[in-house]
Formats: sequence, structure tokens, C-alpha cells
Amino acid sequence: MPNNNKITGDMKIEEIVAMYPRSLSIFVRYDVGVDGCRCAPFSSLKEGAMIKGIDLDAILKDLNDLAARIDAKNLKRNEYEYTR
Repeated sequence: MPNNNKITGDMKIEEIVAMYPRSLSIFVRYDVGVDGCRCAPFSSLKEGAMIKGIDLDAILKDLNDLAARIDAKNLKRNEYEYTR
């Protein structure tokens, strides 16, 4: 089964936010790569998860679910989606 996840733990947080600006809400929820965070936005997602002690698989699932919804609905990556 192919891995269709576009977002990986090796990607930089700032790269993910640039691709999917609405992913910022997920980073805020997990408190990763946001103001005052010890893991800077230029850290990889894997590094940020390790520093914050969060489950990398959980944040990856949330980020890839968001990316899939945006791509499936053919939304512009920064367009607001009113429904979940």
C-alpha cells in the first residue's frame, strides 16, 4: 500500500506552514513551533515533537488529514474551509 502522506516528520515546520497555512492551527494546538516555543519553526517536525514530548504520529495524522481535506476539495491552500 503506497504512503500518500505528503507531510513527513523530516519536513521543516516552516515548510509545512508555507505549503498549508491553515496547519498553523494544528501547531498551535500542539504548542509546536509557535511563539515562545523552544523548537523554532525552522526545526523539523520530528525535532519539534521530540522537544515538546508529543506523539509524532498523532500530529502527522492531524496534519495529513488537513492536507488531504484541502487537496480533495481542491481548495486553495490558504482558503478557509467552513466545515470540517
